[in-house]
Amino acid sequence: MTYLKLLFYRVFHWEYWPMQAIYYPIFPVWLYYAIKARSFFFFNAANPSITNGGMAMESKKEIYDMIPPQYIPKTLLINKNASIDHTIEAILNANIKFPFIVKPDIGMKALGVEKVENRHELEVYINKISTRFLVQELIEYPNEIGIFYVRHPNENVGRITGIVSKEFLTVIGNGRDTINHLIKQNPRSHFQIASLKRKYGKLLDTILEKDKTFVLVPFGSHTRGARFIDDSDKLTEKIQETIHSICVQLPKFYYGRLDIRHASFKELGEGKNFSIIEINGAGSEPTHIYDSKHSLFFAWKEIIKHWKLLYQISKVNNKKGHNYLSFKDGTAMLKANSLLEEHLKLI
Repeated sequence: MTYLKLLFYRVFHWEYWPMQAIYYPIFPVWLYYAIKARSFFFFNAANPSITNGGMAMESKKEIYDMIPPQYIPKTLLINKNASIDHTIEAILNANIKFPFIVKPDIGMKALGVEKVENRHELEVYINKISTRFLVQELIEYPNEIGIFYVRHPNENVGRITGIVSKEFLTVIGNGRDTINHLIKQNPRSHFQIASLKRKYGKLLDTILEKDKTFVLVPFGSHTRGARFIDDSDKLTEKIQETIHSICVQLPKFYYGRLDIRHASFKELGEGKNFSIIEINGAGSEPTHIYDSKHSLFFAWKEIIKHWKLLYQISKVNNKKGHNYLSFKDGTAMLKANSLLEEHLKLI
């Protein structure tokens, strides 16, 4: 696709707009709740057991440690500047096998998340990243979803406010074109061309066999090209019960999104054949808004609805003695998060 076609596609599909363009028009709503709370960083009290309530700069490993182990993949924390030999030894001791997932312990937007196939790829990753990271068992369930969960601190039962299914960024061969050419035929993958070239290099010059599927990004990140589908209508009482039964086991967790790999919605409702690959807190988006069938006005409505819930939960927890983040600490957090994001974009 030409640059001009891509530009027009981005302009007329709001899901590809910069975050500022989506959020700035409704920023006065956040100010409204900040004024009511008398704190711009009121979200800190939403999930008192998670650093910054889970808005930013929280450790993923600390959150995994809160989750009963039967619900998550095997996960190992690798310290900054660890050697390849030490890392391999730790991975073997943890009984994690290639291929596996690596991700920054503190991160965002799936930046720095990769599937590692062998020792060489792991060594390349270690040489690129300058922060501690996680090695995580690869979960093979075919489907990935995000489930948004909220619970009022004074209530025993929480509720699910949205479900999004994720289609991984993929190309299908025709026996004539290279992977690179196939990528450029679809705006969704073409927008990812720079990172895909860094990841795959000359492999993109390979002609893909007819009808052969090549998964470009093996996880469901919208910023990495996954297609998001609003499957909120798939919610059942059994799924609600399964998710609630897990979330109440997490200490003082009231607001966030669970990213889950699963075999089917039916089995998820039965509490089997699924794994929680990540939990995000106060910084979670109701990502079902990114379904292309939804308008920007729908997205604004859903974001504002969740901001209201975030404020209400934070206010109750604040009255229970959980502090809001000070302005000084909050601005320091935002600055650190911005610097980290710039670093992770280079990985």
